[in-house]
Amino acid sequence: MLRQDVRVREGLTACMNCGVCTGVCPAAEFYNYDPRQIVTAVQSQDDDKIEALLRSDTIWYCGECMSCRPRCPRGNTPGYVIQALRTLSQRLGFFVESEKGRQQLALKRIIGQSILDTGYCVHPKLVDPGLHPEQGPVWQWIYDNDQGVYERFSPNYGKVGPGACRKIDDETLDEIRRIFEVSGGQAFFDTIEAHSERKAREMGHEHADDDYMMMVYTTNSGNHQ
Repeated sequence: MLRQDVRVREGLTACMNCGVCTGVCPAAEFYNYDPRQIVTAVQSQDDDKIEALLRSDTIWYCGECMSCRPRCPRGNTPGYVIQALRTLSQRLGFFVESEKGRQQLALKRIIGQSILDTGYCVHPKLVDPGLHPEQGPVWQWIYDNDQGVYERFSPNYGKVGPGACRKIDDETLDEIRRIFEVSGGQAFFDTIEAHSERKAREMGHEHADDDYMMMVYTTNSGNHQ
């Protein structure tokens, strides 16, 4: 299944285990994360090793900055391999077996649903200070006074018309939703929901409701460094 992913075909040709990708990886500085070892596991074609990766926190540490891409002497892109592993983990439902993996439900509901509902991945009014205390008190003020703040930069803030943070018209939103349906994006979202629902019940929740989502969103065991 991994070999069928174009990101593996494009991103992994002939790794010689030099470790340059790990040396330049920002995530490797903060996490027990080694792109070289992940590529080695994929190259081994050992199903047990690969499944262990799909069930682990490890594949979710990558920031997808692609610093590895221009520096590999063999032209590999470990970041692409990580993306392929993530997709496969989501499709097979293995992502729910790790703390960081379970957070894919929050990403799907917050960012994914935002695309379908508003046409934006991230909109100022979606960055709720209650969910993002790291933004600090200044952001709270901007969040509370967004209309006056953003109208200075965009006269159509929250309105249909040209400009940043405009309201996306219903016809365009319908087209976006149709793209998700035809491309398989909606089915992919449904898969994440279905596996999260299963895991929520295993963990003692009645459903993968908002309480479960907030639990996976905020849980940090402190074991990721």
